[in-house]
Amino acid sequence: MGGMTLSPTTTLPTDFPKAALAGRVFRPDVEGPSVVAVRDGEVFDISRAFPTMRDLCETSAPAAALREATGESLGPLEAILANSVEATRDPSRPYLLAPIDLQAVKAAGVTFAVSMLERVIEERARGNADAAAAIRKEINRLVGDDLNRLKPGSPEAMRLKEVLMAQGAWSQYLEVGIGPDAEIFTKAQPMSSVGTGADAGIHAISTWNNPEPEVVVVVASDGRIVGATLGNDVNLRDVEGRSALLLGKAKDNNASCAIGPFVRFFDDGFSLDDVRRMHVTLTVEGEDGFRMEGFSTLEKISRDPADLVAQMIGRHHQYPDGTVLFLGTLFAPVEDRDAPGKGFTHKVGDIVTIASPQLGSLVNRMRHSQDCAPWTFGTGQLMRNLARRGLL
Repeated sequence: MGGMTLSPTTTLPTDFPKAALAGRVFRPDVEGPSVVAVRDGEVFDISRAFPTMRDLCETSAPAAALREATGESLGPLEAILANSVEATRDPSRPYLLAPIDLQAVKAAGVTFAVSMLERVIEERARGNADAAAAIRKEINRLVGDDLNRLKPGSPEAMRLKEVLMAQGAWSQYLEVGIGPDAEIFTKAQPMSSVGTGADAGIHAISTWNNPEPEVVVVVASDGRIVGATLGNDVNLRDVEGRSALLLGKAKDNNASCAIGPFVRFFDDGFSLDDVRRMHVTLTVEGEDGFRMEGFSTLEKISRDPADLVAQMIGRHHQYPDGTVLFLGTLFAPVEDRDAPGKGFTHKVGDIVTIASPQLGSLVNRMRHSQDCAPWTFGTGQLMRNLARRGLL
């Protein structure tokens, strides 16, 4: 698998002994998933207490509930991680899944100034990577590239909108970037996300695409933000660039949503304030020897995570099984991979590593969505499996 290896050292948060970490493991012996706790290098099945991750997230204090839950050991984390690498997996042994199940999978877009400008460039280039470099120069001249101090929806933001409209430079992406309303869309269906070690998908029609390394907050049905994890909001830049109405095709494809490795629940040692200061790194390593590194920091986000969650869930919109919300990314790759001026795009076989000291690392190999394992285990099958196991 192009050198992909998963180990506790590289996967877990740096302060893992004190972290409240929960995940999901597929157990071939029961033909279904179990919610697990990670403790002292061992993985414990706690599905007798919490049949679904949704159930754990709905408790009044998930971190405390996780620590109190007991269950059988599934073995060392090291062995389960090693078996989570899809290309070398032994299907008769346990392996990690995405750490969520029934939650709606939502994402916030255009939450950073740099990525906002890149969306404007995609729109003007009509998905043509060849035209992007020249348009990028022109957009930066008109708008500038330091919008981090601008509060969306503020009087200053509205004045900038008036100036840009007068110059014919207004864009739907600037509207959601600096206007009052955030862009929040459906990234994937419940149960469809892939976890660390799995193949992640890019639609075969795309020739201009990229990873989007993001922090993902976990939200209970009453709107409480109860924890966080990492995610890759895989994006087809050429498809979305042709028309924003193609967002669903650009974002929601087989295996195009990767989440993991674990949910870290908030407690006395980890809170939303830690998320607000979080730094996320990205590494892409290609089979052709290409290597790209990038980063994203939540300190430069235009909208506070709590505000994004409030725009997503409330009296105006309910999620009875809770949600997860991708918070967006500062990272927008412009580095040329092949010909000058064509920028970055994925190649089949790329290994993508998204990491944060507080959340660990999420690692996936990129393949065409059509070649990734099809999504076959949905909510109906989960309910039947849990019922058969006597967990409902």
